[in-house]
Amino acid sequence: MKRLIIYATSLLSAGAYSQIGDAIHCGYDFTSYIVVKPHEDGKTQTINGLKMTICDENGNEVINKDFKLSWKNNNQPLHFVRNYKIDSNNKKLEGFDEGKWFYYFADDHYLVTVSNTFNAEDYYLKIEDTDGIENGGHFKTFMMQLAPYNMYILCTSEEKQKAMQFGRRMNKPIDVVLEKY
Repeated sequence: MKRLIIYATSLLSAGAYSQIGDAIHCGYDFTSYIVVKPHEDGKTQTINGLKMTICDENGNEVINKDFKLSWKNNNQPLHFVRNYKIDSNNKKLEGFDEGKWFYYFADDHYLVTVSNTFNAEDYYLKIEDTDGIENGGHFKTFMMQLAPYNMYILCTSEEKQKAMQFGRRMNKPIDVVLEKY
């Protein structure tokens, strides 16, 4: 009887341990990012003051209805934000000289969060220089169709990532060269 109790206890402990291991998730589960690096021809510096959105084929902003496209900003357009630096206390810093990037994978670029079920090929990236202050509105509007490989999928197994290495590399920013008028 003692052996049966010890056997049952160890069996239950092993089962509970394996369930705990399965319950651990990545902080980026269910979320992907689209990262864009807009710059001028011959320059590497990211251009400030741009309006970047996810849009349809006609250039109309897409609305995130009922969190279907992103887990953030419900019933609002999908606008890109500029990555920023933080200090050791996770406080936002002005400028890009010191600290570490809040989104470690996006460096000095723009990004938007989308759900992992986001069908990238159904949407477009639109970049406009509407600021007028920072760039003087000198850059032409840019639009391109998105593709699944444009998405940063941060929670994947190493085997899946290696299988995807054939072809275009994943988790690479969209490199956009903007033209001036």
